[in-house]
Amino acid sequence: MFDKGRLREALVKYKANFDAIWQTEKYKWEAVQCFQDNWDIGATDFAEMLSRSLAKTGNLLTSANNFPKSMIKGFATDAPEEVRAMFAALFDENADIYERIKTFKARSSDLLAQYGKGARSHYQTENPISVYLWLKYPDKYYIYKFGEVQAVSDFLQCDYQFKKGAYAENVRKFHALYDEICAELRQDNKLTEMFKASLTDSCYPDLELRTLTIDVGFYISRNCSAKGTAATAENWIPTGYNPGLSADEWTKLLSDKHIFTDSSLAILKRMMDIGGEATCSQLAAKYGEAMNFYNSGSVALARRVAQKTGCPVSKREDGSIQWWAILYLGREAANEEPGSFVWKLREELSDALQQWDMQHIPLFAETAAEAEIRYWLYAPGRSAEKWDEFQRTSIMGLGWEEIGDLSAFASKEEMAEKMREVYGDEKRYTNSAYATWQFAHEIRPGDIVFVKRGRLGEILGRGIVKSGYEYDNARTEYNNIIPVEWTHKGEWKVEGEQFPMKTLTDITRYNELVEKIRSLFAEDVISDEEPPAIKYPPYTADDFLRDVYMSRENYDAIKAQMKKKKNIILQGAPGVGKTFVAKRLAYSLMGEEDKERVMMVQFHQSYSYEDFIMGLRPTESGGFLPRTGPFYNFCKKAEIDDGRSYFFIIDEINRGNLNKIFGELFMLLEADKRGEEIQLLYKDERFSVPGNLYLIGTMNTADRSLALLDYALRRRFSFFPMKPGFDTAGFRAYQESLENDKFNRLIAAVEKLNQYIKNDETLGEGFMIGHSYFCGLAPEEVDDVTLAGIVEYEILPLIGEYWFDEPSKLADRSEEIRSALR
Repeated sequence: MFDKGRLREALVKYKANFDAIWQTEKYKWEAVQCFQDNWDIGATDFAEMLSRSLAKTGNLLTSANNFPKSMIKGFATDAPEEVRAMFAALFDENADIYERIKTFKARSSDLLAQYGKGARSHYQTENPISVYLWLKYPDKYYIYKFGEVQAVSDFLQCDYQFKKGAYAENVRKFHALYDEICAELRQDNKLTEMFKASLTDSCYPDLELRTLTIDVGFYISRNCSAKGTAATAENWIPTGYNPGLSADEWTKLLSDKHIFTDSSLAILKRMMDIGGEATCSQLAAKYGEAMNFYNSGSVALARRVAQKTGCPVSKREDGSIQWWAILYLGREAANEEPGSFVWKLREELSDALQQWDMQHIPLFAETAAEAEIRYWLYAPGRSAEKWDEFQRTSIMGLGWEEIGDLSAFASKEEMAEKMREVYGDEKRYTNSAYATWQFAHEIRPGDIVFVKRGRLGEILGRGIVKSGYEYDNARTEYNNIIPVEWTHKGEWKVEGEQFPMKTLTDITRYNELVEKIRSLFAEDVISDEEPPAIKYPPYTADDFLRDVYMSRENYDAIKAQMKKKKNIILQGAPGVGKTFVAKRLAYSLMGEEDKERVMMVQFHQSYSYEDFIMGLRPTESGGFLPRTGPFYNFCKKAEIDDGRSYFFIIDEINRGNLNKIFGELFMLLEADKRGEEIQLLYKDERFSVPGNLYLIGTMNTADRSLALLDYALRRRFSFFPMKPGFDTAGFRAYQESLENDKFNRLIAAVEKLNQYIKNDETLGEGFMIGHSYFCGLAPEEVDDVTLAGIVEYEILPLIGEYWFDEPSKLADRSEEIRSALR
């Protein structure tokens, strides 16, 4: 039971704002209808069917730091039958609901280990799994989110108590509570009339009002406090504070490069571009970089301004400083982005920036924190009719100019709706909207574009994306453009391939197709001239130490070992950032962020020589031909560019059978054997590993299921132990920037836990908890739900594996960690 008076109070406000709410929340009913129209458990192409079914779920299955939709779609592509079976079991109404959820999560963990490609999480928690159930059975289920249902329960003062970690009990209580709320909504004639009048043909009719119940719960959790008053967030804060800097003073400060670094100017340029008002997550989503780049970067800039000018600072009641207030006004985000904090550039700073030349500052991040090169197959007009023009003007262009600037649309669904309005509603425009969305939002600097003509494997060129999307009003057609450095022009044929009909296709996941096309340019064959030199962003040792929580002494040591041995393995416990460090180590040794000279693969138990070096593959004619693998191709690429260093990264190197994978090339890995040739197994060819190629492996020392590395491998690699970076200057500065006592207590508890692990005779340093579990957070994100999530879903399951046979020790350590959050 709950306080029905409080529910009526919330419903008065909900109905008063219903028209505005409906405009932003209508997609929920459209998402259900889309799923109902497309779902077919027996579909021949299960992955494609799943993608269509989830096409309208919007941010229900995706957010700035959470990617359940992309992960489950990726798993469905790699393992369609396994994912088909998972959904069949999840939708089996004869089984207990929580057992189904638990099983779905467990199978997702198995898929992550096999097909995760280095991802740390499958993101298939109770929340997205409840979304799947609601989409399938919208007249029975609701969307479950712990923080949301807890807020609703608190506001309504209900009898149900929701406790962190009590998943099964929480899910059952949640359904009971929302059933009671739903029953009350059915008695509200005005609300039901307003709702029914707003439904369109694209919406699920929601006869049981369960999706309406979800939306009311969402509204209560975001707009009503536990005291029952609606939360308003209309005033910019902090009120009454002003740093007292005029536009002229800001202009003078802008010329000081020690204060306004290029990184700082990038933040401000992007704030200006987005309209002067944004959250960290909005900036990160549009321009790249992690959200903390914008938050910590702004705090650091504000500190430098205060130090230089002596301007007053804004302080909270507890005495802590709101550094950001020197640069921005701020307020809590509106309903569509709960929990975030909106910044608004101060007027004087904005005036100064409008007069300041920032052309040399990239609008889009050259390299997002964890971004890899993406490969795109692109048709420049019908039958490639625009190719000569685009190649000459160094752009790639896209039509659909009648719908206007593509960056103005908030979603693919909005784009499709506009296309139906402009071109006629007889089509759904799903594929077209997907392509235009990718063109405007997903293609990033450094990505590789292959130009195609038709569907029969014709390639006309290759290029590297130089900057982000632009809308060019001066053009009479193909107004949507992206600057590209075209490196190759000619005519090539990819045998045995039929290209998709779409104008733009992301082919990154299709490794075999990408390698086929890349091999066309392996020796830089070009029809008329050498490709132009590409200038990549510089990356120094200082950049490495800024990004990686490591001491200068350790960096110098690992650099020296790398140059001497040419092969190194970064070994350490979960969460110490081994893969993150590997990429940035390569960049720092190259001196620039040249992604073309870095390649990464992940080993697993079934990986073989045929996958890695070379193997026989069937042909269309029925025979077999040798097909080269990534290591062979990368060695050939490095061989013809022997004046520069190349880096091959092997993630989870100890998960593979190394003798089986490297075969006869094992001996060539030694530094003094570089350049020596050996006969290949599947091809009449002498092959060598070039001297300018370096190998970086990563190894999880806490995985007890893996065999020890043999002496042959140990002799060829240097092993660098990576330890948690909690005590490094970089992490301490990051920790200080969050200004959160609970976060500080949690870190102290984890450091204490690491001492227990280190001193445990059955464990040791190789099992300690790494710092990366706690990185990348902005101050507004460090709340009870986030910290509890890290503890309950990441730390405690890990130590549960460590002490599975010592329950008392596990209970004591778990209680110490949990107590830090109380």
